[in-house]
Amino acid sequence: MNEDDISLRHLRVLALLLEVGSLTRAAQILETTQPTVSKILTKLRTHFGDPLFVRVGLSMHPTPKAIELAQPLKELLTASAVMRSSAALFDPQSSTREFSLIVTEVGMISLLPPIISHLEREGRGLRLKAVPFDSRPLEMRLEAGEADIALGAFPGAAPNLRRQRLFTDPYVSVVRKGHPQLGKLTQADCFLRERHIIVTSSNTWHAAHSLLERTLRSRLDPDGVYVRVPSFVTSAFIANGTDAVSTLPAKLAGYLAQNLDLAIFPTPLALPRIEISQFWHERVHNDQGHRWFRAAIYALFVHQSRRPGKQPRNHAG
Repeated sequence: MNEDDISLRHLRVLALLLEVGSLTRAAQILETTQPTVSKILTKLRTHFGDPLFVRVGLSMHPTPKAIELAQPLKELLTASAVMRSSAALFDPQSSTREFSLIVTEVGMISLLPPIISHLEREGRGLRLKAVPFDSRPLEMRLEAGEADIALGAFPGAAPNLRRQRLFTDPYVSVVRKGHPQLGKLTQADCFLRERHIIVTSSNTWHAAHSLLERTLRSRLDPDGVYVRVPSFVTSAFIANGTDAVSTLPAKLAGYLAQNLDLAIFPTPLALPRIEISQFWHERVHNDQGHRWFRAAIYALFVHQSRRPGKQPRNHAG
């Protein structure tokens, strides 16, 4: 450090001297010694190339240079106080902050409900905004502040984004509870003979599920594809009203089966598991509110996923 470098501590002493006009009084307020304050004033004089204060009788009067510094000094110290305040511990009970999440259709249904419930318990003033996933790069949207966190399976996310793995979600299959072959569908040959609803992947909505689509289409006869749709939710509703089979993420299946007349069974094919993570930009990494929100998401989903005996209806985060 150069000898004439000054810090906020030095500038606070200057502001106090401008207010009280006395080395002795400033030392008393700062609970230090007069020589210490005098040494800081010497450093300030060297830095600004001005005496800053001149003694007139028993008092110290500011020079024109010191008077010129008074207002910008006040503004600088006020801004510093605001920045220190924003770094204070986040209090969810008194906060009215709105957190925002980029989520896919699957996440809207299976990820948001436990987060909303948690926010309601932790702070009545907290709010949540769900931002739909689209074709724009996640990094650009998070950097611009469009959302605090992207939550889901995003295999194409930029490597420089911060990320934290939460859980993996398997695929399961569903049919209506009165399906005539329900007891045999866990056998691969019977499963493949049925008609299926295929959810089409795209760069926008279901890129993470493209392998599921390719696997089903490679194993099924062309006549085995009953319908192709762009939505897992739509596929579940179609399964509810037909004898077709829908294959979808387990957490989503668990939530939908509660409201639709669906039976869930393990898909008798080798399918990958879906890795769910939370992503955020470096610019908010140290924000205390953001840190609290990330920790809440982690606690909700990672801890749930480690509890034994959980069914698909519970979101393992």
